[in-house]
Amino acid sequence: MTQAHATARLLRAHRPGPEPLRVLSASGQLGYGIVAESLARGMARRPHVVGADMGSIDPGPFYLATGAMAAPEPMVRRDLALVLGACLEAGVPLIIGSAGTAGAHPQLERVAAMLSEIAQERGLSFRLATITSDIPADTVVQAWREGRLTPLGPMPEPSEQDIRACSHIVGQCGLETVQRALATDPDVVLAGRACDTALFAALPVMLGYDPALALHMAKIIECTSLCCEPGGRDAMLAELDMQGFTLESMDPARHATPASVAAHALYEQADPSSVDEPGGTLYLDTACYEALDAHRTRVSGARYVARAQPTLKIEGAQRLGARAVLLAGIADPGLIAVLEEVLDAVSTKVHALLPGPWQMVPHVYGRGAVRPLPAAQQATHEVGVVLEFLAPDADSARTAAAVFKQNLLHHGYPGRLSTAGNLAFAWTPSELDADEACRFVLYHVMAQAPVDALFHIDVREIQPGTLH
Repeated sequence: MTQAHATARLLRAHRPGPEPLRVLSASGQLGYGIVAESLARGMARRPHVVGADMGSIDPGPFYLATGAMAAPEPMVRRDLALVLGACLEAGVPLIIGSAGTAGAHPQLERVAAMLSEIAQERGLSFRLATITSDIPADTVVQAWREGRLTPLGPMPEPSEQDIRACSHIVGQCGLETVQRALATDPDVVLAGRACDTALFAALPVMLGYDPALALHMAKIIECTSLCCEPGGRDAMLAELDMQGFTLESMDPARHATPASVAAHALYEQADPSSVDEPGGTLYLDTACYEALDAHRTRVSGARYVARAQPTLKIEGAQRLGARAVLLAGIADPGLIAVLEEVLDAVSTKVHALLPGPWQMVPHVYGRGAVRPLPAAQQATHEVGVVLEFLAPDADSARTAAAVFKQNLLHHGYPGRLSTAGNLAFAWTPSELDADEACRFVLYHVMAQAPVDALFHIDVREIQPGTLH
């Protein structure tokens, strides 16, 4: 008889009843420092399952386009070792999502390799199920041709060429895909790009808990103790039953209050009363929040309406080229008043001096770089200028930045009082290499997506003495 692993043991042993299901969120951003003391307190509460989110597209298009990790690798390794060791010792499933920041295949494989390396170092054995979230460009192009792509927010309409130029396209897998991975009886699930809630709700729903309660619970705890007063990164424990769930931070100094927990519905949501999931919509307008004591809150009342066919959120990014950045400060009100015209004029002048495929993208802090401001609120006495120079290679980008700097420094404009010194530089050289420039092409929902066919699940037996 094949030995049961952590998932099968849980599915066999637990049923909704008098004992609540204990779900521990170990990290909302694995790789930036799991608080070891809080994780230990959480594990002492004997959780049935542990989840850890690892990323999103919040850090920008660079990580999806290049396949690099945003978090520093030494910290990723530290956090993985902490949570992997704790779960294997306790014999409970560990579910990690959005591997390596954006969940693209190179990031998924790097994190899987790190798990294998940790097993090698520590003499650990476990079954690992990985979910590959990469979506073929042909699939996306077909959906685009058939009008099945809807942008999430003000995204430019992509062309077929734009889609095919994406170095990575990922789909955000949901509850159903994580459940397919769990059906392989793993000790650890490592998902590529994944819906945050799926990491924490998949097993509860498999066990028979109300999807509305499971998803609402997951929506809150995926950020660990961010829903507390004061907010933080400490592990968060949820105790789920058939009527509701109780929330408790594993840091005694962080308190889950009705107000702080209810306010978390505003986090990353345009509408705090509803949350769109791949398989349906979670409605929070009927949710109730009740303080059990100064530290814990009880939540109930959410509703979930499944849709006939799951939708799929897709994300795609492409490389634009090398980037250099020029930083300067301006305190001349006369230059600030005509800055847009001056930048255009200098750009025209430098393009004549330095022909080639480069472009300058300005960000003027104090004049709307962070958000559009009414004219009355824009700075007239001091602004910070961040000029991006994009070119096919780093030398060309640096050259454009250097030539632009000198021409901007001495450019004549109406009312100029000095022929130089109208820009202030914090350091020299004032033009800096800024890695590759990338942009999002896809931030869309795909209708009628063949979800089961798109997400590939692979099962690996990790043993000491072998690296996978």
